Amino acid sequence: MRRINYLLSLIILSLSLAACGDQMPAYSNDSTSTEAKASEAMAKESKGSRDNTIKVLTPEASGTDVYSNDDAAIDASNASDGYVMVKYTGSASKVRMLIETPAGNTYNYLMDLDGNYDVYPLSEGSGTYKIGVYENLHDDQYAAAFTQSVNVTLKDEYSMFLYPNAYVNFNSNSKAVKKGQELAASANSDIEVVQNVYHYLTDNITYDYDKAETVQSGYIPNVDDTLNTGTGICFDYASLMGAMLRSQGIPTRLEIGYAGTEYHAWVSIYTDETGWIDNIIEFDGTKWTLMDPTLGSYANDSTVKKYINDDTYYQLKYKY
Repeated sequence: MRRINYLLSLIILSLSLAACGDQMPAYSNDSTSTEAKASEAMAKESKGSRDNTIKVLTPEASGTDVYSNDDAAIDASNASDGYVMVKYTGSASKVRMLIETPAGNTYNYLMDLDGNYDVYPLSEGSGTYKIGVYENLHDDQYAAAFTQSVNVTLKDEYSMFLYPNAYVNFNSNSKAVKKGQELAASANSDIEVVQNVYHYLTDNITYDYDKAETVQSGYIPNVDDTLNTGTGICFDYASLMGAMLRSQGIPTRLEIGYAGTEYHAWVSIYTDETGWIDNIIEFDGTKWTLMDPTLGSYANDSTVKKYINDDTYYQLKYKY
């Protein structure tokens, strides 16, 4: 029997977003922002100077740098662009894929078992990443099916936050991508695109408290489902915003960590005008003050200000 390598209490914790937002005050956002209405109306009526052509990058398993055995394959041909492609070809009924970063952080995923490659980001800079595929033995005990270290030199710090991946999954035909293009139509700059998308989400997607209480470990957002239903938890908000902005060529990190004491997901954005916009809630016409579309969707102004003034409220653990 293979040596058991991991007990997955940590894995289950890192993927469980069931409590996301549960302890944030349940304020309702009864008055729709005048600015948000104006932004949406403008998007429909006028064309901005910025090119809003859809820009969807397609991850590839190019086959030039592949590590494999009978159970799994890791295609690192495009690791310099900030991602690897991994597939499982064994017979286990439940499989996890772990990526240990150069900084020693461990990212983990519940893998699809369809025998096809899936894309995973290398999101913590250049260095050596340890990639492993682990088969479930029983309960939370897993054994290594295949492991490989990959030395990565990234071309830049942004590309991995433009590609779709396991948690921000989209393609050129996604409704979310087309909606993002519509919302970007009136913009004259990247920051105006972010503004339009942010206000659309906070005014049109309702936080789903029932889902937050019942969502299972291993849940992965579907951006078009969130758009169609108009409801979601923090993970859904962040994934949808990420898909809309990445497909407009705007690097967007989906970030997971703690908001107060609760596990939570939010986003950070990069634009040439601003650099990385981190840990920030609403746009005041000049600057952003918390890039968290979940909280912005239901919190009133006083609640927003409370969290802005607390530098310890957001504690980042993972970025995708």
